[in-house]
Amino acid sequence: MGFLVMLYEGEDGFWVAECPALPGCLTQGKTRDEALVNIKEAIEGCLLVRAERGIPVRSVETYEVQVAV
Repeated sequence: MGFLVMLYEGEDGFWVAECPALPGCLTQGKTRDEALVNIKEAIEGCLLVRAERGIPVRSVETYEVQVAV
C-alpha cells in the first residue's frame, strides 16, 4: 500500500515528513533520508492503531488541485 508523503525543512533545520491521508501522522529527522525512514515507521504505527480501533485506513481523501499563480 502506498501513501503520499510531504517532506519539508522545518524552522529548526530538521526535515519534517507527514502523511496527509493519516491525520496526525508526522515525524522528523536530521536528514531527508532519516525523515523518510521515520515516516514509514510512523505510518505503520498509525495503521496498526487504526486497525486495532476499527478506524478505516483511508478516512481522509487527498487531491491535487491546480492553481494559477
